[in-house]
Amino acid sequence: MGFSDIFKKDFLASYTSETVSVPHIVAVLFITCIIGCYIFMVYRVITRKTFYSRNFNISIAAIAVITAGIILAVQSSIVISLGMVGALSIVRFRTAVKEPMDLVFLFWSIAVGICCGAHVTEIAIVLSVLLTILVLILDRIPIGKAPMILVVNLQEGKQEPELVERIREFCRYYKIKSRNITGNGCNLVIEVRTSKEYDLVQKVQELEGLESVSLISHDGEVTF
Repeated sequence: MGFSDIFKKDFLASYTSETVSVPHIVAVLFITCIIGCYIFMVYRVITRKTFYSRNFNISIAAIAVITAGIILAVQSSIVISLGMVGALSIVRFRTAVKEPMDLVFLFWSIAVGICCGAHVTEIAIVLSVLLTILVLILDRIPIGKAPMILVVNLQEGKQEPELVERIREFCRYYKIKSRNITGNGCNLVIEVRTSKEYDLVQKVQELEGLESVSLISHDGEVTF
């Protein structure tokens, strides 16, 4: 028997199959389910998206359980672990994650699954509690108010200077984002920041040659 054979034998002996009992598997997956449901509720409370995706929220809880099952399978045998790496390497996910907070919850769910599957449930529980406190505190900090969008349709473009004067009277910040001039008139899209929305619209409405005015709020990025 050569050195290479001894090395292979010692290497494989250190990764012998570990028998995982059914009660142990059920207990680990049950605890993971509880923490996954907790993540589900936290995501539902924190998210403020107009189009709330219930399927995505369910997927977050399911990913934690699936990850815990994978970790349990990997611990049982080195052969399964190598096969799992090969199987997962060919998986391609095409779904784009548009919200940064969605990525936070995805990694949170995966981390919980790994911790529970590796028999360190205490880390998963402490991690979940600290993340909840951190996200709630940072979410309540008033960073800034998103500006509003003022859409004005004028019959002629020469009313624009007078329109700007009326906007300046009620807005501490304004910026013309779009100016579209046609043969039928002028369309302006202006980003404004004001606390007197109703007064601003009433003042702009008094402008001669005005066809329509709209003031729209949005939950997009905040401009400082």
